[in-house]
Amino acid sequence: MSRTTTASLAAAAALALGTAVAPAANATTNDPYYPKLWGLQTVNAEQAWPTSTGAGVTVAVVDTGVDLTQPDLVGHLVPGATFAGCPTQGVSCGNGDWKGYDGVGQPDDVHGTHVSGIVAATANNGIGVAGVAPDAKIMPIKVLEGGSGNNVDIAAGIRYAADHGASVINLSLGSLPGGQVLGLLDTTATDAIKYARDKGVLTVAAAGNSSTALCNDPAFNSVAICVGAIGPRNLKAYYSEFPIKPDLNTVAAPGGSGLSDDENIWSSVPQGTGANGGDYASFAGTSMATPHVAGVAALLFAQGRGVDNVQKSLQDTAINPLTGIRGGYSLQYGRGVVDAAAAVQATR
Repeated sequence: MSRTTTASLAAAAALALGTAVAPAANATTNDPYYPKLWGLQTVNAEQAWPTSTGAGVTVAVVDTGVDLTQPDLVGHLVPGATFAGCPTQGVSCGNGDWKGYDGVGQPDDVHGTHVSGIVAATANNGIGVAGVAPDAKIMPIKVLEGGSGNNVDIAAGIRYAADHGASVINLSLGSLPGGQVLGLLDTTATDAIKYARDKGVLTVAAAGNSSTALCNDPAFNSVAICVGAIGPRNLKAYYSEFPIKPDLNTVAAPGGSGLSDDENIWSSVPQGTGANGGDYASFAGTSMATPHVAGVAALLFAQGRGVDNVQKSLQDTAINPLTGIRGGYSLQYGRGVVDAAAAVQATR
């Protein structure tokens, strides 16, 4: 979710002070970008891996599509679908590749590949980055072209994911501020999220990057968990919406500060589109916070938990980095910053 347009490339800044959940003291992977993966460390993903790595779980990234040849994602992909730009709206015309129906990769459409790497990039393979759930699968679903889309295509992507084996749906997209009112009138996307939930699928959705008080839609009006962003010093990122919605099903996760590349979130991008023409780049936004939560959810589903327990475990073990309280509620963090190590040990 972008600060300026619906679901376009996130490049927001955050101000942060203070400290919170301690990162891992020693690297457990040989991925060269590991020292920069403060988000992975903040959510204590590595400490959870002896218990669960997400094996057997599929996370649908309903977004701009994914580079199906990205080295850190090859082997983690299941068949996907393309809805953006298709001749018939709501009917798939492709396989979820980021280049879409017209075969042209738009600059903003690197977004879905970046999100996917945060969820499930291969760990300990000597290249690139590592994902929160490094043995999970990614279902690439392209519902955005040039960083934008519509509710019909988004809803079609959500329903496709629910019908084709996804356990988690990641929505790093949303409306502009004020879209909550329109969401009450057009329930196409929120109805699809309810459809997925009724099938046992958890949806996590970005809060938004416009520094307003409420989660944007579809997070606000749906049963999705709304995700706000924190910076590397564990204060709410200034660009992030406050994680506020009527059901209080909200959490926070690392999204980056925007102050420097290494205070943002490094992840995979389509080959040749990253820093210095490489395959990796650093972005910031609630778009980056949301897949951290999707990855932790994948770790929990891999333990055989049902959707209600996954949500409860995510929220009850999330920690307020200022008070140390788990599972409470605050305007800055919602139920708290997700903690993978604590979540996998929660009662099933």
